[in-house]
Amino acid sequence: MEVRGALRIAVAAARALEEEIVSGASADDVHKAADVLRDARPTAVSLPNAVNYVLHIVESHGSDDPAVGRALILGEVTAFISSLESSIAEAAAHGSSLVEDGDVILTICNSSTVVEALKLAKGRGRRFSVFACETRPRWQGHITARELSGAGVDVTLIVDSAAYHTLKTKGVSKVFVGADTVYADGSVVNKVGTSQVALAARSAGVPVYVLTESIKFYPYSMHGATVEIEERDGAEVSDIKGVGVFNPAFDVTSADNITSLVTEDGVCPPGEVRARMEEKFGWMM
Repeated sequence: MEVRGALRIAVAAARALEEEIVSGASADDVHKAADVLRDARPTAVSLPNAVNYVLHIVESHGSDDPAVGRALILGEVTAFISSLESSIAEAAAHGSSLVEDGDVILTICNSSTVVEALKLAKGRGRRFSVFACETRPRWQGHITARELSGAGVDVTLIVDSAAYHTLKTKGVSKVFVGADTVYADGSVVNKVGTSQVALAARSAGVPVYVLTESIKFYPYSMHGATVEIEERDGAEVSDIKGVGVFNPAFDVTSADNITSLVTEDGVCPPGEVRARMEEKFGWMM
């Protein structure tokens, strides 16, 4: 939890491998470091995707002269990291275009992409308000509320269990959420509670937009693979003696409850994710 957010995790992993390469590590050592990084967080696929792409770069120069190859590898890794860092701004720009005057937007957890999109919309003069679910048990919604308030956005914090009531009674017009993993069928893995918000939104007739980056696409899901849902320490929830705690950190939101996904490449319906995944991750498959 020192590095939060799937995209930040991907950047941190790529930079860690970049440092290994700069330090003169052998290809074997880079692979060993990659194995350590992959095991750090099981659910956010941006981490293994970033690690695997750096390894792909390293392996593609395996037959080069060592001195020349290292320079080429570092150049490509640096460019990859730069593309990761710019993707959030690009996705946020597309997301901000969905915000209209008078909108009431509900969100959960702390998505950097969602926050940046709403800041951009505010900067462009859009008049809207936000309800932020507090997101137990780590309170990431408080981070969202502070960041939006600091940018001058009209934001109200609500308890997670008030999401449906808020959707029905406060004129919510859109739901914006982030994602840690996107499956080929267009369903997404995000902070636990997201699936309930999406179900409530569908019942209330409110569109749900997932703002994310393509580094979070999970290519192996094209063959039916799923990610492990991380379970965290029960002490985050309760310390009542003799009472067990089930504390999953994420859940899966069905594509049926998602209106569109918004990435650095634009807005697409869930049904188009597989084609985009094949285009982006052909090198891995």
